[in-house]
This record gives sequence, C-alpha cells and structure tokens, in this order.
Amino acid sequence: MSFFRTALINSSIFVSVMPLAAWASGAPLRQAQLPNTAQAVVQQERKPVLVPQTVKSEQPELISVSATRRPVSVDDIGTSITIVTEKQIQTQQRRSLSDILVRQPGMNVVQTGGPGGTTSIFMRGNNANEVKVRLDGMDINDGSSTSGMFDASQFTTDGMGRIEILRGPQSGLYGADAMAGVIDITTTQGQGQFKPFVRIEGGSYGTFNQAFGARGSKGRFHYNVELSHYRMDGFNNIPAYIKDYYNATHSQRHEGNRNDNRSANIRLGYDVTHNFDLGLTARLLQSNYHTYSLYDLQSENVYGDSGVREQSTKNQAIVRGTAHLVSFQGVLDQVLGLGYMTNRNRWTEAGIQPGGSALNPDPDYYRSSRLKIDWHGTFNLHKYGQFLIGAEHFHDTFNTSHTASSMWDSGYNTSASMDTTAGYGQYQGNWNHILYGAANIRYDANSRYGNHVTWRVAPALHVPGTGTILKASAGSGFHGPSLYQLFANQVGAGYSEKGNAALKAEQLIGYDAGVEQKLLQDTLKFGATWYDNRVKNLIQSSVSIDSSYNYNYSYANVAKARMYGVEAFANWKALKTLEFALSYTWTHGRDETSHIQLQRRPQHKLNFNTTWTPIENLTLSGNILYTSGWRDLKPLNAQNCVVSSICGKGHGYFTIDVAAHYKINRYLSVFARADNLLNRQYENPIGYLQPGRAGYGGFTVSY
Repeated sequence: MSFFRTALINSSIFVSVMPLAAWASGAPLRQAQLPNTAQAVVQQERKPVLVPQTVKSEQPELISVSATRRPVSVDDIGTSITIVTEKQIQTQQRRSLSDILVRQPGMNVVQTGGPGGTTSIFMRGNNANEVKVRLDGMDINDGSSTSGMFDASQFTTDGMGRIEILRGPQSGLYGADAMAGVIDITTTQGQGQFKPFVRIEGGSYGTFNQAFGARGSKGRFHYNVELSHYRMDGFNNIPAYIKDYYNATHSQRHEGNRNDNRSANIRLGYDVTHNFDLGLTARLLQSNYHTYSLYDLQSENVYGDSGVREQSTKNQAIVRGTAHLVSFQGVLDQVLGLGYMTNRNRWTEAGIQPGGSALNPDPDYYRSSRLKIDWHGTFNLHKYGQFLIGAEHFHDTFNTSHTASSMWDSGYNTSASMDTTAGYGQYQGNWNHILYGAANIRYDANSRYGNHVTWRVAPALHVPGTGTILKASAGSGFHGPSLYQLFANQVGAGYSEKGNAALKAEQLIGYDAGVEQKLLQDTLKFGATWYDNRVKNLIQSSVSIDSSYNYNYSYANVAKARMYGVEAFANWKALKTLEFALSYTWTHGRDETSHIQLQRRPQHKLNFNTTWTPIENLTLSGNILYTSGWRDLKPLNAQNCVVSSICGKGHGYFTIDVAAHYKINRYLSVFARADNLLNRQYENPIGYLQPGRAGYGGFTVSY
C-alpha cells in the first residue's frame, strides 16, 4: 500500500500547487491552449466537439478525443472510428447502450432475454471480454464477471454526450482488455442557463420510463444531473419450439421477464482559474432483473421443480475526479485523475424441489472493485507535432461466495486481487498537412500475469485536390485473464470449477487498411477498410470427467484464432433536412486450432439509417438492420430438438424501426417510436427470443 500512499500524497500536492502554477504561467486560456475542442480529452468534452472546418465544406468536422487521447480530426488519424453524438441518441430514441451499439459497424451485440438480460459486445469478431469500455476516463469492465467483460444490459443512455468506438487493437494507449478495441463514453457537460427537464415514456411489454434532471452553468461552476427509472414487465423470451418441446403450460408460455433499473448520472466542474479546473463525474446504478428462461422451464417440466424463477440484483458505482492544468502558454496540457468503481451482484433461484425443500436457498454473490490513479500530459510542439506521456495504476479486487451447503455445492468463498502499473508515450504529427500519423508504445506490469509491451502506428494520407484519404494501422494487443479464471474454487455434487493461476494473457497482432472519399463539397463520404487480427493463447473453458463421472471444469490457453473482414460505409447529406447513413460489415472468424467457425459471429451485417426534418420542429428517423446467420451453442437437449434445422445455427434476421419527435413549443415536446415494425421473430443468441413489434411514446417538458 506504500504506492497508494505515495500516489495520494503526490495527488494532494498536485492539486494544491497547480493553482499557483497556473497563476505563475500567466497565460490567458483562450491564447494558451487549443480551441475548447482540443481540451476535450482531459476536460471530458467541456464543449461540443463539432467545429466548423477551415476548408470550404458544407459539413462540420468530427473531432475524436479518444483515438490519440487528444482532440484530432477523424480525417487525420488512421484508426477506424465511429462517433455517436447526443443528438443521434435522442433522434433515434435509444434508451439503452446496447440498442446503440448493435447498429454500429464491426459490432455484434448478443442479449440473453431482451431488455435487462446479460449483454455481450463482440467487435471485429473478437471475444466480448477483449473490448475495453470507459466512462469519462474510467475503465468499467466488470471484474466480478467470469471473463471480465463489460455487460451493457443495465447501461442506459441517459446523460451520455457521445460515444466513440475505436476498432482494432488499442492496447498501445489503453492497455489490457483493449485488444479488440475501445468504447469510450463521455457524459454531457452543462452549459448556459439553468435548464431542467422531465421525460415520461411508456409502451409495450409494460415499459414505463421516467427521467428528470437539470444542466447548466453558474459563473465558474457547471453541472449536469440526471436521474432515471426504467421498468419493463411482461416479455417472454422462450421461443415457441422450446415451449412445445417441453409441453409448456399456459402460464409458462406467458410468464414474463421483469426489469427495474434506477440510475443517477452526475457531472460537476469548477474552473478554479482561467487555466486550471476540477471535474467530478459519478454514475450510480441499482437494478433488479427477474427472468423465466428455458433453463427454468426445463427445471419445472423435466425435473419436477415448481415455482422456479431467477433474480439478479446489480449495484454499481463509478466515480472519477480530475484536476486539469494548461501551462507554459499552452505548451503543456496535463490531467491527474482518481477513479473508483465497485460492483455488487447477487443471483438467486427461487423454487421448490419435488421433496418440498428450497431449490437454491442461498444466493450467489459476485463482488469487485477497481481503484485507478492516472496522469497524462501533452506537450504541444506546434509545427513539430505533439508528444503525449502518461502513467496509470490499477488495484483490482474480486470476491465470489455462496454461503450455505446444498445438494449442489458445499459453499465457497474466494477472494483475490491484482495490481497493474503502466506507462505509455505517443508522438503525433503531420508533414505538410498531407501525411498525418500517430505512433505509441505502452508497458504494463501486472502482479498476476506478467509484463507486456504493446504498440500501435496509424498513418493517414490526404491525396491533394482529390478528397481521397488513405488510412492504415497496425498494432498489438493483449487481454489478461480475469481473477475468476485465475482463482475460482467451487466444488459441488458431481462437478467442480477451479481457476488456473498459470494462465497467460491472450495476445493479438492486428492490421487494417482502407480508403475514404469525399464528394459534393463533403456532403457525400464513403469508404471501406480491410482488417486482419490474429490471436494466440486464447483462454477457453476446459472440462474433464473422472472415474466417478464428476465433471471438472477449469481454464487453459489452448487456442489460436484469426478474424478478418471488411467494413464499408456511405454517408450522404442530400439536403439540409435529409441525411442517409449506410454501413456494411463482413466478418470471418475461425478457431485456428479446431478449424471451426467462431461462435456468435455473423458473417454479414448491414445497417441503414435516415433522418428527415420535413417541417420545422418535426424530425423523423428510420432504421433497417440486417444480420446474417451464425454458429451458436445449441439449446438444451438440442440433439432431440423437434426442429433440428435451428439447433446450433442462428438464423439471420432484419428489423425496421421508425421514430418521430415533434417540438410543440419551447417547453413541450412529444415523441413516439416503433421497433421491429414487421414483427420479426428472431433469437440472438439461440434459445433467447428477442422482442417483436413494440411501440413507445411520451413527452418531454423542459425549460
């Protein structure tokens, strides 16, 4: 703990002396630093990042604050990136993060059971636990889960200002778990006068959603506080063929899932001086998810249990504070951050066994925490480019327990922790505003799975006078085993699950290359990117059966994999009031050891979106999503499945969504949307039916 004491002391000194240093530098903020968009990476988007282009163009320029950890035009970096703005989220009326991500190129989102079910995010064919998710600079992958992946099931979009999706290995800047890419979420900062709002929404499946809050600024203080409550009750996720196979009763066929989500999103900031500011963000979440799945149906109709229902409770807190200083007339821009996250998950299964005893009388607990201390500084060398250096330290803890003995297990209580210390550097520059590029390198030292060096280079070439941009990138990445995979220790009747402390980190080498073209005064932009990722030391679950027919589960580095494909897009602003966006992804993922297709990786995916404002204050939006078939785990007893053609193979599907928003006056707006308009019945994954046709509507009152 000496490291933490030293770090905290240094943090206190930093916060104490920085106002004096800021005063001593004497540099006016507007002259000393880049435009406010150029501070966004350390101030977490103090102002919107859509700025006018300096060249003749009909379109605003998108600025990324995540690809290089400093603001830069998306045209000037080789990284494949998608930016989702707050306006897009509001126009499409997407209330959950998973609903946003499923419509983005290179992404496949799998949700077990509709709203509230466990949600996995696959990027470019990589595993879900190889995607790092950040919120306002805090790494939020769930250390209490088996694989350490981020579960988007309870993550609502309230308070989100923008989402940046970086595809390809990003470990050179972001370390472990960024092997496939990074999803960087930024909450909205309040600006201007006090603006309160209330939003009420209701609709299909017993949905009732309320949100209220206020944002604005007062002098040097700015704020954004949003509270929300989302409830869904009545969605049955068991496909009809499984109900028929298990001879489901009328009540079983209509037993619905219930989800109750309460969250608070807070962002505060204070400008101490003209070049020194403090920030605080917090996200608090409490959810209860009740589900009736195919496993529960089987338990009742095969094993004779009764009243079987599952309940998952999640409590999460994410807090991060920052101190930001610009000094030496804008030459040095630095930020010090301190963040903390905790997850408390509880799972239980209610029900009565044939003998009259409780099915699972005591819950399972999964707990984790993460402390992060970080610093980075950017040296602005003007025409010679920018140099970024930074350091981070993580302390992660994990605990899982089941207190009582039962016929299934003897109880367990496993705790573990690990520390990671990292340093990184990056140079970014350009030659004659034609060739742009960034190169970085990072060193991670982990107390459990060793040390790793990762890197990334990403050039972009602007062909003069053509509107053509050539992009490429190459980099390495790694994903460390979770504490559960390292130290799990569960022993039950007929089975055991034990971790493997000798697990190595998964490693990846990835490449991509593409071309983008602008036409019609930049109102039309299209392009395509080829990518190729190769992974070794893949961590997989293994099972052995002893002489007593006990199943013994563990984990091992046993596999290699290759994922390659193409991402293509076309964006056209046909009129000031009419926009089109089209994306297509082709993915091929294969286990190089077994030579079989990777699970839950659809080969083809297409998404089309249009936004139209036919009259003032009325906005219409439409979306078409197509996903091809995929290989998947078989549902229970699939070898005897009545409809064998669907066992082990997910069928492709497409959905049509429409939305409308009308601003009646400055205070009142009404909105409505229809999802899955054609009522397509589809599963993703196999065994979990997704919502059919659904309608929602409501109103917003704001001042």
